[in-house]
Amino acid sequence: MDRPDKTGREAILKVHSREVKLDAGVNFSTIAASTAGFSGADLANLVNEAAILAVRHGRDRVLETDFEEAMEKMVAGLEKKSRLINEKEKEIVAFHETGHALVSAFTEGSDPVQKISIVPRGMGALGYTMQLPTEDKFLINEEELLGRVDVFLGGRAAEQLTFGKISNGAANDLSRATDIVRKMITKYGMSKKFRNVYLGSNQSTYLGGEGTFTRKEYSEDTQRYIDEHRRPL
Repeated sequence: MDRPDKTGREAILKVHSREVKLDAGVNFSTIAASTAGFSGADLANLVNEAAILAVRHGRDRVLETDFEEAMEKMVAGLEKKSRLINEKEKEIVAFHETGHALVSAFTEGSDPVQKISIVPRGMGALGYTMQLPTEDKFLINEEELLGRVDVFLGGRAAEQLTFGKISNGAANDLSRATDIVRKMITKYGMSKKFRNVYLGSNQSTYLGGEGTFTRKEYSEDTQRYIDEHRRPL
């Protein structure tokens, strides 16, 4: 089943909030616009998390800020208040995240930055830059994909420019940027050499359908080209 569009997300939020006391200022249209890509289960979880946050804050009604905080928890992970980092690391993380935000601000078509934080969250993340789409998009052109790669690399670039060296803090950024470039070459036909050519792989069954193996439909030279050009740096 496809993920719901904005109208569908708004309707789902209303359904799951029927038994929840809401503040008059809660705007489901705004929340739905900020949850592009969320499934029905994600939206149900969002309502539950918002209600839990309201109770923790000693309120009998859920505010829109509770939904925003719940969304932040779902997107960026649980806040790690017990994780202590030294002042130098805080400075590096601050410049790193600012790099993401600055590149995003100057990249046409980039999702707007909603929040920058150097509070550790999730599994190993010392900071994050939260970008949330303002509308549903089903097609992304080549320039927009490269723009996303630029934003992912903005943190490392800021470290290099500011401190003259880089840290391991960009590991997740590099993974996501590399994945985009790899798909541009192999699935989207956006490389110079293999323009408009699909270089994916097919899965075939064997032993009466009891297992699968992956069969690549291109040569070792083509694989070498993919390996050499999928690097985002």
